[in-house]
Amino acid sequence: MTSIRLRTAGRPRRAARLALAALLAPLAGCAHHAPVVEYFPADGALTGQKVPFSPAVRVGWTLYLAGQIGTDSTGHLVSGGIQPETRQVLTNISRVLEQHGSSLDRVVKCTVFLADMKEWPAMNEVYATFFPEHFPARSAFGTTGLARGARVEIECIATVAKR
Repeated sequence: MTSIRLRTAGRPRRAARLALAALLAPLAGCAHHAPVVEYFPADGALTGQKVPFSPAVRVGWTLYLAGQIGTDSTGHLVSGGIQPETRQVLTNISRVLEQHGSSLDRVVKCTVFLADMKEWPAMNEVYATFFPEHFPARSAFGTTGLARGARVEIECIATVAKR
């Protein structure tokens, strides 16, 4: 542990040490009480296989979601292009958020991956309907390909209500 020596001008040392202790007290617990990390592994029910990532990880009051693609309840990519896929992706995200104590209105950041950046306006039309009252911070990237031939993949970060 590092000690701090105080030099005071006109103040008693004890008062200065107490003032510093009061300022540092909230930080003192950080080293001893790291936030709890919970991993929520995939069950493989849709794909029939285990995957080497967690669909969601909770750290303290923050929930990190892995990227979601537009697969339906049978595990197949929905047909119809970017808009139906975006709708399914955000429906999947909503489901995962709710399973872990959050919701779309608690999303603070999204990252969107598109197989073709020309589809950004069409994706954005659907995306905006899922966030009617607030818009999370967002980044969007064009890719050279997405898993299973998807047109769009979205990951997000959300806050979680206290238990």
